[in-house]
Amino acid sequence: MVTKALLSLTTLFLAGPAFRALAVEPPAPYGPVPSARQLQWQAMEFVGFLHLTVNTFTDKEWGEGDESESVFNPTDFNADQIVCAARDAGMKELILTCKHHDGFCLWPSQFTEHSVRKSPWKHGKGDMVKEISGACRRHGLKFGVYLSPWDRNSAAYGRPEYLAYYRNQLRELLTNYGAISEVWFDGANGGSGYYGGARTTRTIDNRTYYDWPTTWHIVRQLQPVACIFGDGGPDIRWVGNENGIAGDPCWATLNIGQFGPGYGPPGNDYAGRLNSGNRCGTNWLPAECDVSIRPGWFYHPSEDDKVKAPRQLLDLYFNSVGRGATLLLNVPPDRRGQINERDLNSLHEFRRLRDAIFACDLTRKAKVTASNTRGDDPRFAPKHVIDGHRDTYWSTDNSVTTPELVLEWSKPATFNVIRLREYLPLGQRIEAFALDKWESGQWTEFASGTSIGNCRLVRCPAIATTKVRLRITNSPVCPALSEIGLFEERP
Repeated sequence: MVTKALLSLTTLFLAGPAFRALAVEPPAPYGPVPSARQLQWQAMEFVGFLHLTVNTFTDKEWGEGDESESVFNPTDFNADQIVCAARDAGMKELILTCKHHDGFCLWPSQFTEHSVRKSPWKHGKGDMVKEISGACRRHGLKFGVYLSPWDRNSAAYGRPEYLAYYRNQLRELLTNYGAISEVWFDGANGGSGYYGGARTTRTIDNRTYYDWPTTWHIVRQLQPVACIFGDGGPDIRWVGNENGIAGDPCWATLNIGQFGPGYGPPGNDYAGRLNSGNRCGTNWLPAECDVSIRPGWFYHPSEDDKVKAPRQLLDLYFNSVGRGATLLLNVPPDRRGQINERDLNSLHEFRRLRDAIFACDLTRKAKVTASNTRGDDPRFAPKHVIDGHRDTYWSTDNSVTTPELVLEWSKPATFNVIRLREYLPLGQRIEAFALDKWESGQWTEFASGTSIGNCRLVRCPAIATTKVRLRITNSPVCPALSEIGLFEERP
């Protein structure tokens, strides 16, 4: 009798919800998924650019390559001031333009005399790459490098031997300055220049001349966790403009086709394709939105009164990070070698505005329920969308692709910003969503959208309600949502 009773209890347990919860599998990934390095990069969301070279002192945007090294002489360079300004603004990484199109190197490269070694700055003993990278480590920021493929100073540019020169410089940057988190390859290619005194125009076939796969291989060997930026990746794509604005939608996947740094497949909408990506694209290739806090990329005294206002920067944040991309904001050091006070003030207020919005997530005090939970398994329960952890998520049974999730409060909650995040290791799954408020005893839709991905920010008029409903209105597979947050943006 005892044995039969035990067998009966065992059978009930195996057939019951507890066992089914243990047996259910996580959702299968859908489409391309991010690599570990891409996941780390996307988690940063807001990063910085530093444009500084001879142009800072000649008042140019693009140097010709014939600038004397003697013009480069910051009067009061302070790497800690620069990096702390970025850190205090909330940036997680700084990318330094180690060499721009003019060919001047901010480090004492062994392969050219056109560098800080020949400048009066620190009597030719300085190394700006070393100082900025060291300050980044001290203050908790990641460090990236920009090395322009175009070099208007090099006599070898346009010839096969230039590739050896360029890759030697890349190896210097990737081996002498610690961990590198991002390597930025610009798309500007060929044109007029000094070229060692030739003063001529050199054109190249930007699809074949640089042999990018070989250069990318060097990065993978020397800095395996670094993400590589280029128009077509391979890790990060250009957003198609220098205005800091992602498309709506901005899918994290792209049909890379013939894309490469500075070129794309034939057609009239090259930038548009990069701006929006492709739903069901062949590769996971999230967008980076580059924009400068000033009209130009380098410091110009005439632009001191043209620094973007804090609320302009906030709008850029919503139109980049809020569309699933990363915001790359350029803040150029001035002729002292510091971030100018005008830029500092704008950055400070921009940070204050963001902190004020996102300091209080109203969902933390809400009761959350869902129309379906995958296998009734607590690992996939709706509570995970409000737990503050991006590595947990709510999901549903495979057959349930248009579920609903409801947040409820005992007293009305007031908000006008909604943040959604998908669980990226399983791919970008959701194709459309809608948001409803409980009003006069019924649901009323107040917002809808398409792409979610890493982060989707929705602004709306102020709403006060006791219930909010998220509806997944289109998805080819069951969703995997890691966050829904509600916030209040005040004037």
